[in-house]
Amino acid sequence: MQLTSHPFGDTEEGDVRKYCLSSGAGLEVDIIDFGGIVTAIRFPDSVGEINDLVLGFDDLSGYLGEHPSFGEIIGRYGNRIGNAKFTLEDTEYHLQANLGPHTLHGGLRGFGRYLWKSKEISLENAVGVEVTRVSPDMEEGFPGNLHVRVRYMVDADNRLTITYLATTDAPTVLNLTNHTYFNLRGHDSGDIFDHELVINASRITAVDDDLIPTGTLQAVAGTPLDFRTRKKIGGGIRAEHPLIRLGHGYDHNFVLDNPGADHCAARVWDAVSGRIMEVFTDEPAVQLYTSNWLDGSLIGKGGFAYQKHAALCLETQHFPDSPNHPEFPSTALYPGDAYRSRTVYAFSIG
Repeated sequence: MQLTSHPFGDTEEGDVRKYCLSSGAGLEVDIIDFGGIVTAIRFPDSVGEINDLVLGFDDLSGYLGEHPSFGEIIGRYGNRIGNAKFTLEDTEYHLQANLGPHTLHGGLRGFGRYLWKSKEISLENAVGVEVTRVSPDMEEGFPGNLHVRVRYMVDADNRLTITYLATTDAPTVLNLTNHTYFNLRGHDSGDIFDHELVINASRITAVDDDLIPTGTLQAVAGTPLDFRTRKKIGGGIRAEHPLIRLGHGYDHNFVLDNPGADHCAARVWDAVSGRIMEVFTDEPAVQLYTSNWLDGSLIGKGGFAYQKHAALCLETQHFPDSPNHPEFPSTALYPGDAYRSRTVYAFSIG
């Protein structure tokens, strides 16, 4: 295993560094301390050819500009909060609306557009980087001074483990995740229609026309969202079904049947490259998003234009809009308690 770092440009907040984590067994992951962004994941295919499997940019300027949260830490609240408000401890909080009247991924700036403090970590069986930041009280409308630590570790078994830890000095809500866009054939290989997927979930959170949860859970049986058995993403992504039309593809929160760090939440195969990615998490849900709003206007690594459905995201999380639905698993965090979450992306050849 190996850990190296080098400068990756600068911002008004300070210099940005890129950390390159190598498993020594094929997996290489690049992370910058601006936004805690995963900028590259390289892994060989079945014949040994190495490709970069995540969408992004060659230099910092791309990440400083407008983009759909490529690789970022998402906070304070991953996914949507309806009408940009919630009530906690009898106090109503009003957030920054950045998706019509709603809040998406924490608001106007979120966590992905800040420079975080960073340090290298070298253990006997893994190497990594830890990024930390204090989100001040009422940032984007969220209460409490929030101390956040996110650790990325790569081990000899070709696993990328992301661990989140946070504490607050006032009651708040929190739902952290990562927004990496994956294409197991390579970031510049086109759409992900032939990727095969399993998600171990028999229900999704039902949504209204703005993709805000209604509060009920909807069975996936008999719909294009039934990924309980292995099937190609392209088989349902353009289906004439209300759930697909609402999201312009897949953009749905899957409620895991057996949540827990030891259970596989999702598995993705690419038959051409032979690559497999498995996702393990202690979160109760995972959002499948198939880059439905890319349109070729965004130019990424190597000058490649990213088209619609060029990648998929598997964002491990609590449910969207949970602060407004007491029947959902709680996302409240109180002083004296610690927020902890762990997700593993495991890569192999099959």
